[in-house]
Order: sequence, then C-alpha cells, then structure tokens
Amino acid sequence: MKKTIFIITLLMGGIMSQTVNAQVHVDLNLNIGIQPIWGPVGYDHVEYYYLPDIEVFYYVPDRQYVYIQSGRWVFSSNLPYRYRNFDLYSGYKVVINEPRPYYNYSIYKEKYREYRGNQSQEVIRNSHDTRYYVNKRHPEHKNWKKSHNKKGNHGNPNNN
Repeated sequence: MKKTIFIITLLMGGIMSQTVNAQVHVDLNLNIGIQPIWGPVGYDHVEYYYLPDIEVFYYVPDRQYVYIQSGRWVFSSNLPYRYRNFDLYSGYKVVINEPRPYYNYSIYKEKYREYRGNQSQEVIRNSHDTRYYVNKRHPEHKNWKKSHNKKGNHGNPNNN
C-alpha cells in the first residue's frame, strides 16, 4: 500500500511540475503587452525590430533603439535627432528574434533594403484583435481592462 501511495505521489508531482513548467514557458515567450503600439501585428513574441528605412534596430524588452553613431553602436530610449521626423507607425518593421542582430547589420541592411518605403504593415495601435488590448498603450486597453476586472480576471501580469 505504501508503495502505491509513493508511486501516485511521484506521478502527481511530475504532472504538477510539467504544468508549472508549461505555464512559465508560455509566460516567458509572450510579450504582446510590452511591444510598442507602432509595432506590426501578428507576433506574440518580439526581441528586435529592424527599421530598414532608417537602418535602426529597436530592442523591445528594454524599449531601446540601437543605431550606429560615430562608428559605435548606441543604445537609446530615443531615435537619433536626424530621424526625429520619422513616422514609426508607417515605416516597415522586420521582426528579428535572435540575440544582438546589430552584429549582423550588413546582412539585414542588404536583405531588407527592398522594404524601404513600404508602408503596408498594420500596426498594433490600429488592430482590432483583442489579444493586443492587453498592451497599456493600445486605445482599447482601458475598456479591455474594465471588462476583465468585472470577470475577476486578475491573474494577467500585464493587466495593470
């Protein structure tokens, strides 16, 4: 009898562990709530955007632009002054999910040069897909938050 209880306990522990691991895995791989609202729709997870019009990267987790200035890579919360009038909503964004893509800058510059001037992407701000409403900067976020609070759904860390 003790052996049976022990085996059941081990099995239950394994199942519980897999459930927790699956939940952590999902939470770590989704970052819809922190993507900028000028980002393109269709991506549950984004590390970097490459903006071929101005040859700048944007690192989503830290909300920083990455660009070359005086021969060095600069990380900044603002675009360089020379691009102050660039419209992030209309410029094309390429999603790149690899570490430090700016080290391969010349490859991306060549590969995505044809996207310069392309203004065909729908951006998160204009999306009516409810999964983007979790984003605090989306125009529908306040309504989404109210409806989720009424339902008692307080478990989403992006709800605030």
